[in-house]
Amino acid sequence: MKARPHIGDVVCAIIERNGRFLIARRPEGKTLALKWEFPGGKVESGESPRDALHRELAEELGIVVEILQRLSPVVYSYSDFSLRLIPYRCLIVSGEPVPVEHTALEWISVDDAVFYDFPEADIPILEEYRMLVSGESF
Repeated sequence: MKARPHIGDVVCAIIERNGRFLIARRPEGKTLALKWEFPGGKVESGESPRDALHRELAEELGIVVEILQRLSPVVYSYSDFSLRLIPYRCLIVSGEPVPVEHTALEWISVDDAVFYDFPEADIPILEEYRMLVSGESF
């Protein structure tokens, strides 16, 4: 049996605005095609997760964010690869999100998340986030 390649650390952003958060739809032809996800990407060699998040959000969405909080990382094995997904709660400080690498962007509430098809690694992050914001207003 062939071992699944571990692609390393991947960062993602829960970008909050007016009681909602931003999700992005993956394009056809890519891994996890057409699933909705938190924007982000791979941490490059020699890069901190926070630096990677800032770089990825600038490249993918054209925005600058303030990182508010790190949530619990998720290690997940898909059928063909594994990763460690590191989530951060963020606010936009500059720019308006534009889907450079995604086919669509949506601002949704925590309760709306059940209507979207997320990658399996994102589910524990959604659950932790739901618990965090259930007593907050943001």
